[in-house]
Amino acid sequence: MAARISKRRRFSEGSQSSKGSSGSDSNDVMDLTEFQEWEPKDVADYLTSKGFESEATLFKKQEISGKVLEYLTEDLLDKKIGVRSVGKRLELLKEFKELKTLTDNHKPRVFQDSLKVFNDPIHGHIDVHPLCVHIIDTQQFQRLRYLKQLGSCYLVFPGAAHNRFEHSLGVSHLAGTLVRALQKRQPELNITEKDVLCVQIAGLCHDLGHGPFSHMFDNLFIPAVRPNYEWAHEQASVDMFDYLIEANQLKEVFAEFGLDDQDISFIKEQIAGPLTGKKTEWPYRGRPKDKSFLYEIVANKRNGIDVDKWDYFLRDCHNLGITTSFDCHRFMKFSRVIEVDGKKQICARDKEVGNLYDMFHTRNSLHRRAYQHKVTKIIETMIVEALAKANDHFLVKGKNGNKLKMSEAIDDMVAYTKLTDDITLQIMRSDDPNLEESRRILELVQKRQLYKCIGQTQPPDGTVLDRASIPKMKEEIVCELDPDVLGGTPLSVGQLIIHVVDLNYGMGGQNPIDHVRFYSKENPQQAVMVRKSQVSQMLPERFAEQHIRVYCKSRETEEIIKASRCFQSWCLKKKYAVKAGNVLDPELTPFKPGLDSSHLTPVKKSRTRLSM
Repeated sequence: MAARISKRRRFSEGSQSSKGSSGSDSNDVMDLTEFQEWEPKDVADYLTSKGFESEATLFKKQEISGKVLEYLTEDLLDKKIGVRSVGKRLELLKEFKELKTLTDNHKPRVFQDSLKVFNDPIHGHIDVHPLCVHIIDTQQFQRLRYLKQLGSCYLVFPGAAHNRFEHSLGVSHLAGTLVRALQKRQPELNITEKDVLCVQIAGLCHDLGHGPFSHMFDNLFIPAVRPNYEWAHEQASVDMFDYLIEANQLKEVFAEFGLDDQDISFIKEQIAGPLTGKKTEWPYRGRPKDKSFLYEIVANKRNGIDVDKWDYFLRDCHNLGITTSFDCHRFMKFSRVIEVDGKKQICARDKEVGNLYDMFHTRNSLHRRAYQHKVTKIIETMIVEALAKANDHFLVKGKNGNKLKMSEAIDDMVAYTKLTDDITLQIMRSDDPNLEESRRILELVQKRQLYKCIGQTQPPDGTVLDRASIPKMKEEIVCELDPDVLGGTPLSVGQLIIHVVDLNYGMGGQNPIDHVRFYSKENPQQAVMVRKSQVSQMLPERFAEQHIRVYCKSRETEEIIKASRCFQSWCLKKKYAVKAGNVLDPELTPFKPGLDSSHLTPVKKSRTRLSM
């Protein structure tokens, strides 16, 4: 193709381009590798030189420039531009595809010797692209070394000491592995080297916006100090990515590797979704609808099967000492892209459905045994209390030297870069009298003088609770028994903490496998659903449940017994099944209203167990 084109003097590979038709003369030579910069007249001239005279007139009339050529489809050529001949449309698409291939091949190549090798305990020796290394070697990315992947889980599981830094490297590696597997298996997808690099960078930078103690910061701390403020770490990752590029002058480095503003938008869209709030058929700007499958690799909004989960399943299980049977490498071997309802999706071989159920079971197991562990969650609550009390007094320097609260730092990436897990140590080492109460709470955490779990229960089938129902539950529990029955001062609402814990397969009460499409060995081009009944009769009937956990802030035996009795009475009235906390086993010693508390065994100091 390149040899045939180079015979034309006006269009030549690798020549000095006039970059536009304005002021050009007939002796100008247009560079084929810079076709994205052509103006409509240049596109028309090129088509004419290739023998598409009538089509060139249509393109010129519609003012089609070079930057849209690679995104044209047969449907657009027919209905929007007016190319009625099927043969001509196919020939044009072939020309544009060859132009794109020529451009991609002309960009600076990254040779194996220029890749850096990282030795990762999960994935072994992994190759890292030079542009990714430029990103890694910045203050904004190095900040991830000081954010624990599992936040306060480390204070319960001693092995959970891994950080967001190594997780991000692993996600980038798996993202590159999956996209290259698709590129090799299905060349017709036209996955370019730019696509591969953008997906790897998105995997690398997807967690840049996490705050101290990871999900605790955006799920608990920000709602506590800035209620009704909509903010998520994904948006902060996009903001931090922009700041990283600006602060380290990386825009030119991106350009050296062939990445432009459209590619940067593509990277950000993979992290946080569409950048515009407009609801259109295809809301993304980075890549056309024809490459919709690329948006399912790093953060899959359709069914939750993505490389982010694969890495943290492997990494978290390794460090927590929990086994997993899901094999992501096997899944990649049997994945392919098929068009479903007008969009190209990543589908799996039908025999992999069991492997995917294992994946979602692993997710549920990790949440049940570690992420939502009752001690992990109460430590999070105590840390959030300490940070909320320190928020007005612990200030961070931001842009232009402005002093900001921790809750305000999310709007200023200069300040946010300075927020890591060590804020608790800074508070504890401070002698500011305004931070005294925060220091007291954090010292309780270190001394293991935690708020006591007095019991757990589950709401009945069909009942779904949210955070808004917690204040009402507290009122009901403290008012459950009269002070005379309790034998002393009444229980107060402020002494109770209630957690509503959601456990599911990642999509609420839905079966995520219902959102996955499969193909068979006999028909690899047809996507089908696989119903649960076709897989096994031993799979779960329900995919979500809730737990209610009640804690008492006081560590006095008398107060804990009062709280426990009120909670058990409340459960009996509601007809909720009760699981004991650290005080009683209600299944062995059911509470009877009016019974004197002298029969109760004094509370023993409990040790934190590493499993539920």
